Amino acid sequence: IGYDADDPHAEGEVGKVGVSITSLKDMMTCFNGIPLGKVSTSMTINSTASTLLSLYIATGESQGVKSGQLRGTTQNDILKEYIARNTYIYPPRPSMRLIGDMIEYCSKKVPQWYPVSISGYHMREAGCNAIQEVAFTLANAIEYIQTCIDRGLKIDKFAPRLSFFFCCTSEFLEEIAKFRVARRIYAKILKERFHARDPKSLQLKFHVQTSGESLTAQQPDNNIVRVAIQSMAAVLGGCQSLHTNSKDEALALPTEAAVKIALRTQQVVGHESGITKTADPMAGSYYVEYLTDTIEDEVNKYLKKIDKMGGSLAGIERGFFQSEIRQNAYRLKQEIDRGERIIVGVNKFTDTTEQKQEIMKIDSSIQDKQMRNLRELRNTRDNKKAENALSKMKSASEKDENLIPYILESVRSYATLGEISNTFREVFGIYQPKETF
Repeated sequence: IGYDADDPHAEGEVGKVGVSITSLKDMMTCFNGIPLGKVSTSMTINSTASTLLSLYIATGESQGVKSGQLRGTTQNDILKEYIARNTYIYPPRPSMRLIGDMIEYCSKKVPQWYPVSISGYHMREAGCNAIQEVAFTLANAIEYIQTCIDRGLKIDKFAPRLSFFFCCTSEFLEEIAKFRVARRIYAKILKERFHARDPKSLQLKFHVQTSGESLTAQQPDNNIVRVAIQSMAAVLGGCQSLHTNSKDEALALPTEAAVKIALRTQQVVGHESGITKTADPMAGSYYVEYLTDTIEDEVNKYLKKIDKMGGSLAGIERGFFQSEIRQNAYRLKQEIDRGERIIVGVNKFTDTTEQKQEIMKIDSSIQDKQMRNLRELRNTRDNKKAENALSKMKSASEKDENLIPYILESVRSYATLGEISNTFREVFGIYQPKETF
């Protein structure tokens, strides 16, 4: 959320949930020996996505790779942050401006990049149901698309580079139907509402991650089975890429052994099950078709309701999404507590003789090392050049200019992630959410 490793807000957090990237020097170190013109890189980053993309572009430049050759994805879905995940910095409207800037810049300068991956995953993990996951994700997609159109972009210029990210729980048949509904409704929205003509614009390209929320700290070996079920549902539902969670993720970051089991699960499904040999293999199943039609009807009801509010931004500002998710999460918790929803090893088939699990521990010296690197960077860079670049960026942010070129100039001058984020904080402010239930 835009803090350097030596910021007091980052104390104890550096390296805990990802690679610590503070400056261009860090990004170049991270990709040292990896030719960026030959790989595709996915970055789970949101509030600071514009800075991370700029760091990646500048790293490519250091390797002699032009921005047009770069391939990859930035998650960059800030709307779901306000709804569920909460790693936002600025208020919604300036944040949407940054996303619009990225989509516009990528459509012209980084055409092989997916600038936003519109995510239902985090909302599902926060407690919403399958219907809400699809409805809220597509509502957010509509908001992003409309933002780009309002900036003068043509739908077929940027829509083919939009991607999606969904969750998959153990509700096997419902999950398969959910993915079918998402594709069906999205194609209709793009064709009928936004008048897209390029067939690629109508394609809902989505990544799936198995449900972390469904994994239990009790009897963690059971999680291997859960992940296998979920990964099969994702494949049968038509995902383009898949992440299988590790069995120990309810306890800590996964161990190498647990990660290997998760990888082998995906490989067995992909190479031994035969379910990847045809598209939409569950089509025609009476129950799956019934679920698909039922979920579609309910999703459309939500979309109409959100449209009447004025779209996702208005819904977020009213607390609509947050309230819907919290109410559903509370209902699910009550069902588990009452034993109406069985969680094996938690409220039924429990085991009091469980053995202690080996868990991953992060080396606390990582933060000290990063802080030393930052001190060295600030002592060796051209500080005047960095200050000038940040000043230009601040001035542009107070006007109506695309900010990506200014962020690029700042990272090339070795301005840090925190310095860039703090500059925007001065102009845009910090988001303060309203209480909802």
